[in-house]
Amino acid sequence: MERAVFLDRDGVLTRPLVREGRPYAPRALEEFELLPGVREALITLVVAGFRRVVVTNQPDVAAGTLKPVVLEEMHRRLRGWLPLDAIKVCCHREEDHCACRKPKPGLLLDAARELSLDLPGSFMVGDRWRDVSAGKAAGCQTVFIDWGYQEELRAPPDYTVRTLAQACEIIVSPQSARIPLAAP
Repeated sequence: MERAVFLDRDGVLTRPLVREGRPYAPRALEEFELLPGVREALITLVVAGFRRVVVTNQPDVAAGTLKPVVLEEMHRRLRGWLPLDAIKVCCHREEDHCACRKPKPGLLLDAARELSLDLPGSFMVGDRWRDVSAGKAAGCQTVFIDWGYQEELRAPPDYTVRTLAQACEIIVSPQSARIPLAAP
């Protein structure tokens, strides 16, 4: 089993649209861009031997405000820009009560089964309470990127940082290996 870093998309890898202190996913290709330093941060994870899995809620698809073809193109671009092992997406809305929408851990659990990932030895990196809660529910260590949004965390993260680069420094440090890999 391998260790992984689960990464939220908007606010971790790509620039969110922030309105009135709240982050929103881009809905148009011209709004979709990487945050500075993201590619270099992911290369750090590659070198350290971590698998890289994007786990993202995209409810705008179910709401009809984001066309599936646009979402597919965004993810095609993301795969071209970054060394990723998988992209897992939940397109449901809150009221759908699915098992995959963060804060539930379904996306992480599915990826762990498919890629033989060790969840206790893995990390969830996100910029919202849903990411931290999903990581904790899956049994991962959690890293919160604090952008100062106008929303509260519902569970304390294991680490709080300002950038993905800082998150990766923590993840690859010898101290982060304190949780042993589970037996195969």
